[in-house]
Amino acid sequence: MYLVFTTNYFPWLTIVVVLPIFAGSLIIFLPHRGNKIIRWYTIFICTVELLLITYAFYYHFQLDDPLMQLTEDYKWINFFDFYWRLGIDGLSIGPILLTGFITTLATSAARPVTRDSRLFHFLMLAMYSGQIGSFSSRDLLLFFIMWELELIPVYLLLSVWGGKKRLYSATKFILYTAGSSVFLLMGVLSIGLYGSNEPTFNFEISVNQSYPVVLEIIFYIGFLIAFAVKSPIIPLHTWLPDTHGEAHYSTCMLLAGILLKMGAYGLVRINMELLPRAHSIFAPWLMIVGTLQIIYAASASPGQRNLKKRIAYSSVSHMGFIIIGIGSISDMGLNGAILQIISHGFIGAALFFLAGTSFDRIRLVYLDEMGGMAIPVPKIFTTFSILSMASLALPGMSGFVAELIVFFGLITSQKFFLITKILITFVMAIGMILTPIYSLSMLRQMFYGYKFFNAPNSYFFDSGPRELFVSISILLPVIGIGIYPDFVFSLSVDKVEDIISNYFYR
Repeated sequence: MYLVFTTNYFPWLTIVVVLPIFAGSLIIFLPHRGNKIIRWYTIFICTVELLLITYAFYYHFQLDDPLMQLTEDYKWINFFDFYWRLGIDGLSIGPILLTGFITTLATSAARPVTRDSRLFHFLMLAMYSGQIGSFSSRDLLLFFIMWELELIPVYLLLSVWGGKKRLYSATKFILYTAGSSVFLLMGVLSIGLYGSNEPTFNFEISVNQSYPVVLEIIFYIGFLIAFAVKSPIIPLHTWLPDTHGEAHYSTCMLLAGILLKMGAYGLVRINMELLPRAHSIFAPWLMIVGTLQIIYAASASPGQRNLKKRIAYSSVSHMGFIIIGIGSISDMGLNGAILQIISHGFIGAALFFLAGTSFDRIRLVYLDEMGGMAIPVPKIFTTFSILSMASLALPGMSGFVAELIVFFGLITSQKFFLITKILITFVMAIGMILTPIYSLSMLRQMFYGYKFFNAPNSYFFDSGPRELFVSISILLPVIGIGIYPDFVFSLSVDKVEDIISNYFYR
């Protein structure tokens, strides 16, 4: 094993990917009972990581360049030409910043964990490395390894710190995600070994490779199954409500904020960029599935008694807009999908955090047992109300801009007949009408009414400084992006133009 250094820059991305898991492995040397020390150490590492990411991107990333930047290329395993290839472009910079932001807030949101505190915080940091590694890989095999690296921490976080049915939901999670990873591995190996005796997993080479249409469709289906489970796309979504219903709320923040977005990122990065002809064939079907998903999840959400399951179904519904944006094959549609990835990352994480803080106080998970919380906890009521409005795409919030631009992307798409676009827009509109129904009924059941609780009154203290800090930290970007979405578009617009141009000038 030897390394060949071929980068013009300081190896920012390697440090950013390796730092969390390396620092996490040092937790074993911290005192066993020093919960506070372990927690502050983890928050410190996450904050340093976020500052490193921000600094590297601010000073070394050119917004107007659609090519890979901050590239690093190390020969890792000589035996079969395996490289450590990292790089970022306009597509990955947004999700990486989102990962840094949400993970830092999720670690500060985790209440002092009394059970195996060292393991809990190590898993949070290992997950951080896996997620940033997935978003910055330029090598298909490295992408797969990073994709898998982040599954094991989620499984353990679920099975050790989950609710009553944690083992059931953890087993369901690992069966779905590990099962779909088989398709991902088969796809990666097939593309790497196609047309040559030497395996080439380099992303830049694969982008310029052309395949017979039938083979491209087979590759596309394999990758689609892998990413459809993670996104999730119906009917492969059933692990998500169970997982969210049982997971600790800091794990839920990472699941809703980042994990689901990895599936959408994979669809754009591999299915759209590497397999454009197959994507042109599947795009209308993706749009139909995305539309059905919005309607189905928005209809299923009001029937959920469990608060976190109701929010989980709202996540499934909102992911439908991302799938429609990806399927529209238009600049505006894809930009809208990327904005929705960022927007829902913030809103989903915030709603699960607030659901967790509510549970800490009243120890109830079923909505029909709740009621009348607005008076004892007015700060939680206010933040929950504002973020529910953001979730139902209130103008001035990030969700509104993202969904509106996906609409415009669909209408201006040159790939579809007018009647198809009108039908899909009409059905999407019905889904948008259903969204306020489940959001507002959730608020009504939790906060309004005069129901008395069986819980002791000692739980009824309002948001503390930590909880207010986390809520406001997420709320500010939601409002900021809603008012000035150009910040996110400036990151992705050139890269999106580059991807879409393949569909019209190839």
